[in-house]
Amino acid sequence: MSYENKLHKLVKDHRGIIKTADALNIGITKPTLYKYLDEHKFTKVSHGIFASPKAELDNMYVISLRSKQVVYSHDSALYLHKILANTSDRYTVTVKTGYNPSKLTAEGIKVFTIKPDLHDLGLIYVKTDTGFDVPTYNIERTLCDVIRSRSDMDARVFQVALRSYAKRTDRNIKLLMEYARVFRVDKILVKYLEVLL
Repeated sequence: MSYENKLHKLVKDHRGIIKTADALNIGITKPTLYKYLDEHKFTKVSHGIFASPKAELDNMYVISLRSKQVVYSHDSALYLHKILANTSDRYTVTVKTGYNPSKLTAEGIKVFTIKPDLHDLGLIYVKTDTGFDVPTYNIERTLCDVIRSRSDMDARVFQVALRSYAKRTDRNIKLLMEYARVFRVDKILVKYLEVLL
Protein backbone atom coordinates (compact mmCIF):
# COMPACT_ATOMS: atom_id res chain seq x y z
CA MET A 1 0.00 0.00 0.00
CA SER A 2 1.39 3.42 -0.97
CA TYR A 3 2.07 6.07 1.64
CA GLU A 4 -0.78 8.11 0.16
CA ASN A 5 -3.26 5.26 0.62
CA LYS A 6 -1.99 4.57 4.14
CA LEU A 7 -2.55 8.20 5.09
CA HIS A 8 -5.96 8.31 3.38
CA LYS A 9 -6.97 5.29 5.47
CA LEU A 10 -5.64 6.91 8.64
CA VAL A 11 -7.62 10.07 7.89
CA LYS A 12 -10.79 8.08 7.20
CA ASP A 13 -10.40 5.95 10.36
CA HIS A 14 -9.96 9.07 12.50
CA ARG A 15 -12.65 11.18 10.84
CA GLY A 16 -10.33 13.70 9.23
CA ILE A 17 -7.72 13.97 11.96
CA ILE A 18 -4.10 12.82 11.81
CA LYS A 19 -1.67 12.55 14.71
CA THR A 20 2.01 12.63 13.83
CA ALA A 21 2.57 9.68 16.20
CA ASP A 22 -0.05 7.57 14.38
CA ALA A 23 1.55 8.30 11.01
CA LEU A 24 5.01 7.38 12.33
CA ASN A 25 3.57 4.15 13.77
CA ILE A 26 2.49 2.99 10.30
CA GLY A 27 5.90 3.72 8.79
CA ILE A 28 5.35 7.21 7.39
CA THR A 29 8.33 9.55 7.75
CA LYS A 30 7.84 13.10 9.00
CA PRO A 31 8.84 14.74 5.67
CA THR A 32 6.36 12.48 3.82
CA LEU A 33 3.63 13.28 6.32
CA TYR A 34 4.22 17.04 6.13
CA LYS A 35 4.16 16.90 2.32
CA TYR A 36 0.82 15.08 2.47
CA LEU A 37 -0.60 17.55 5.01
CA ASP A 38 0.46 20.47 2.86
CA GLU A 39 -0.91 18.98 -0.37
CA HIS A 40 -4.28 18.22 1.24
CA LYS A 41 -4.50 21.55 3.10
CA PHE A 42 -4.58 20.16 6.63
CA THR A 43 -4.47 22.67 9.47
CA LYS A 44 -2.58 22.29 12.73
CA VAL A 45 -5.01 21.86 15.60
CA SER A 46 -2.48 21.27 18.34
CA HIS A 47 1.07 19.99 18.68
CA GLY A 48 1.27 16.88 16.48
CA ILE A 49 -2.45 16.94 15.59
CA PHE A 50 -3.76 18.02 12.18
CA ALA A 51 -7.26 18.27 10.71
CA SER A 52 -8.43 18.02 7.12
CA PRO A 53 -10.59 20.86 5.74
CA LYS A 54 -13.65 18.57 5.99
CA ALA A 55 -13.01 17.39 9.55
CA GLU A 56 -15.61 18.18 12.17
CA LEU A 57 -13.54 19.30 15.12
CA ASP A 58 -14.54 18.37 18.63
CA ASN A 59 -12.67 20.10 21.47
CA MET A 60 -13.18 17.23 23.91
CA TYR A 61 -11.74 14.77 21.41
CA VAL A 62 -8.76 16.99 20.53
CA ILE A 63 -7.91 17.46 24.22
CA SER A 64 -8.02 13.70 24.77
CA LEU A 65 -5.75 13.17 21.74
CA ARG A 66 -3.18 15.56 23.14
CA SER A 67 -2.72 13.64 26.36
CA LYS A 68 -3.29 9.97 27.14
CA GLN A 69 -3.49 11.02 30.80
CA VAL A 70 -6.70 13.00 30.38
CA VAL A 71 -9.93 11.38 31.59
CA TYR A 72 -13.06 13.54 31.62
CA SER A 73 -14.45 13.68 35.13
CA HIS A 74 -16.73 15.63 37.48
CA ASP A 75 -18.90 18.17 35.57
CA SER A 76 -17.63 17.02 32.18
CA ALA A 77 -18.37 13.36 32.96
CA LEU A 78 -21.87 14.32 34.17
CA TYR A 79 -22.38 16.10 30.85
CA LEU A 80 -21.17 13.08 28.85
CA HIS A 81 -23.53 10.86 30.86
CA LYS A 82 -26.42 13.23 29.97
CA ILE A 83 -26.98 14.23 33.60
CA LEU A 84 -26.09 17.87 33.02
CA ALA A 85 -27.68 19.62 30.06
CA ASN A 86 -24.49 21.53 29.32
CA THR A 87 -20.92 21.50 30.45
CA SER A 88 -19.63 24.39 32.54
CA ASP A 89 -17.45 27.17 31.11
CA ARG A 90 -14.49 24.83 31.19
CA TYR A 91 -13.77 21.14 30.90
CA THR A 92 -12.90 19.08 33.94
CA VAL A 93 -10.38 16.26 33.71
CA THR A 94 -8.47 13.93 36.01
CA VAL A 95 -4.81 13.01 35.50
CA LYS A 96 -2.33 10.92 37.46
CA THR A 97 -0.52 12.59 40.36
CA GLY A 98 2.90 13.70 39.09
CA TYR A 99 1.66 14.68 35.63
CA ASN A 100 2.37 18.34 34.83
CA PRO A 101 -1.02 19.90 34.04
CA SER A 102 0.26 23.43 33.32
CA LYS A 103 -0.64 23.34 29.60
CA LEU A 104 -4.14 22.14 30.41
CA THR A 105 -4.74 24.71 33.15
CA ALA A 106 -3.35 27.47 30.90
CA GLU A 107 -6.24 26.66 28.52
CA GLY A 108 -8.78 26.99 31.34
CA ILE A 109 -9.23 23.26 31.91
CA LYS A 110 -9.91 22.33 35.53
CA VAL A 111 -7.55 19.50 36.51
CA PHE A 112 -7.92 17.04 39.36
CA THR A 113 -5.17 14.57 40.23
CA ILE A 114 -5.42 11.03 41.56
CA LYS A 115 -2.95 8.34 42.59
CA PRO A 116 -1.83 6.34 39.53
CA ASP A 117 -3.35 3.08 40.83
CA LEU A 118 -6.81 4.72 40.95
CA HIS A 119 -6.57 6.64 37.67
CA ASP A 120 -8.11 3.91 35.48
CA LEU A 121 -10.76 2.74 37.97
CA GLY A 122 -14.13 3.03 36.21
CA LEU A 123 -12.57 4.28 32.95
CA ILE A 124 -14.86 3.92 29.94
CA TYR A 125 -15.27 5.59 26.54
CA VAL A 126 -18.36 7.66 25.77
CA LYS A 127 -19.36 9.41 22.55
CA THR A 128 -19.36 13.20 22.42
CA ASP A 129 -22.18 15.11 20.75
CA THR A 130 -20.28 14.82 17.47
CA GLY A 131 -19.73 11.07 17.83
CA PHE A 132 -16.09 10.91 18.91
CA ASP A 133 -15.14 8.44 21.64
CA VAL A 134 -13.49 10.14 24.61
CA PRO A 135 -12.25 8.70 27.92
CA THR A 136 -14.42 9.38 30.93
CA TYR A 137 -15.39 7.64 34.15
CA ASN A 138 -18.50 5.53 34.50
CA ILE A 139 -21.36 7.09 36.41
CA GLU A 140 -20.55 5.32 39.69
CA ARG A 141 -16.95 6.54 39.70
CA THR A 142 -18.15 10.00 38.66
CA LEU A 143 -20.50 10.19 41.64
CA CYS A 144 -17.67 9.27 44.01
CA ASP A 145 -15.51 12.00 42.44
CA VAL A 146 -18.35 14.50 42.83
CA ILE A 147 -18.81 13.57 46.50
CA ARG A 148 -15.06 13.77 47.15
CA SER A 149 -14.90 17.21 45.53
CA ARG A 150 -18.26 18.55 46.73
CA SER A 151 -16.66 21.56 48.43
CA ASP A 152 -15.17 22.61 45.05
CA MET A 153 -18.40 22.10 43.10
CA ASP A 154 -21.68 23.92 42.71
CA ALA A 155 -24.04 22.44 45.33
CA ARG A 156 -26.82 22.33 42.73
CA VAL A 157 -24.70 20.15 40.41
CA PHE A 158 -23.97 17.80 43.29
CA GLN A 159 -27.69 17.45 44.12
CA VAL A 160 -28.76 17.04 40.47
CA ALA A 161 -26.17 14.28 39.99
CA LEU A 162 -27.36 12.28 43.00
CA ARG A 163 -31.06 12.70 42.20
CA SER A 164 -30.53 11.76 38.58
CA TYR A 165 -28.58 8.65 39.56
CA ALA A 166 -31.32 7.58 41.96
CA LYS A 167 -33.82 7.63 39.06
CA ARG A 168 -31.66 5.66 36.60
CA THR A 169 -32.74 2.15 35.71
CA ASP A 170 -29.13 1.17 34.94
CA ARG A 171 -27.74 2.22 38.32
CA ASN A 172 -25.42 -0.23 40.04
CA ILE A 173 -25.58 0.45 43.78
CA LYS A 174 -23.24 -2.44 44.59
CA LEU A 175 -20.53 -1.03 42.30
CA LEU A 176 -21.17 2.48 43.60
CA MET A 177 -20.61 1.31 47.18
CA GLU A 178 -17.44 -0.58 46.17
CA TYR A 179 -16.02 2.59 44.65
CA ALA A 180 -17.22 4.65 47.61
CA ARG A 181 -15.23 2.42 49.98
CA VAL A 182 -12.11 2.72 47.79
CA PHE A 183 -12.43 6.53 47.81
CA ARG A 184 -13.49 6.62 51.49
CA VAL A 185 -16.79 8.39 50.89
CA ASP A 186 -19.06 5.44 51.74
CA LYS A 187 -20.41 6.91 54.99
CA ILE A 188 -21.31 10.20 53.33
CA LEU A 189 -22.82 8.39 50.34
CA VAL A 190 -25.03 6.20 52.51
CA LYS A 191 -26.57 9.30 54.13
CA TYR A 192 -27.52 10.71 50.73
CA LEU A 193 -28.80 7.40 49.37
CA GLU A 194 -31.01 6.84 52.40
CA VAL A 195 -32.84 10.03 51.52
CA LEU A 196 -32.99 9.45 47.77
CA LEU A 197 -33.75 5.72 47.45
